[in-house]
Amino acid sequence: MLSIMKKLRRKIATTKSNFWGRIAQSIKLRGKVDEEMMDEIEEILLRADTGVEMTMNIMDRLRDEIHVQKIEDAELVMDLLQSIMRDILLEGEAEEGDDADENAFFNNIHAKPWVIVFVGVNGVGKTTGIGKIANRFVKMGKSVLIVAADTFRAAAIEQLEIWAERAGAHFIKSQANADPAAVVYDGVNSAMARGYDVVLIDTAGRQPTRDRLMAELSKIERSIKKLIPEAPHEVLLVLDATTGQNAISQAHHFDQAIKLSGLILSKYDGTSKGGIIFNLKENLNLPVKLIGVGEQIDDLESFNIHHFVNAFFSIDAHEAEEAETEE
Repeated sequence: MLSIMKKLRRKIATTKSNFWGRIAQSIKLRGKVDEEMMDEIEEILLRADTGVEMTMNIMDRLRDEIHVQKIEDAELVMDLLQSIMRDILLEGEAEEGDDADENAFFNNIHAKPWVIVFVGVNGVGKTTGIGKIANRFVKMGKSVLIVAADTFRAAAIEQLEIWAERAGAHFIKSQANADPAAVVYDGVNSAMARGYDVVLIDTAGRQPTRDRLMAELSKIERSIKKLIPEAPHEVLLVLDATTGQNAISQAHHFDQAIKLSGLILSKYDGTSKGGIIFNLKENLNLPVKLIGVGEQIDDLESFNIHHFVNAFFSIDAHEAEEAETEE
């Protein structure tokens, strides 16, 4: 746990500093607890994509606690705010065990091949994420097959092939403009015949408002079930942490097209919109399975809410500065 905690604290230092730094500065400048200070905190939370409902929830609790505890010192507001937001993130979560699995996502394989489908809009880091996941599985001794079901963009296929090579995974592609569902069927069939442990399926980036393209996801799912009725075992939506509220809308649309099992939150290492984690907690009944914390091939971690809370609420400005220096 210590190793992943140190890495997570270092990698999200900028995000944390952006998020809490603005609040700390506002509190320091106000110097006293009043409605103007509360309004500024509320505005900062909203700008950080914490979400309207979640922000109202946080602010209501903060006002109540300030009243109950009769807090007049502005410096005490920061500790109180952090305590409230920490409690919100941990609501409904199981208690952290001493044996918390740092590789929970990667160890949760109960079939062979274990089929994972990746969906998302263009530009969210889906291809990069698949490469990082393949790399982790290969390092664990698993045989991995990557299937390129984006048959319309040659550049996307080339990029995915490069990532597959870097990760040490095998790769299947098709002729340009081939039927994606047929490509996926052939890929899974090949994986079964050759005994691969894991199949990672990259689908084309698509806007959730394009009905035809969204319907294509259902067709891909059906093609997999013809071979393995209980598959796909995971359907993961990749969300860009910098997109904020738009990520919530994307998740709702994709979940209607193909039942999602979880989320991958990419680009969380340098975003000023750190509140997205709170927004997701409030609005989606979907777990964050993985979090992207950098551009290197190893910069992807299983998401553990306790690890995240400890990292996000425990780095002070000095630690953030040290983290950037270490980079």
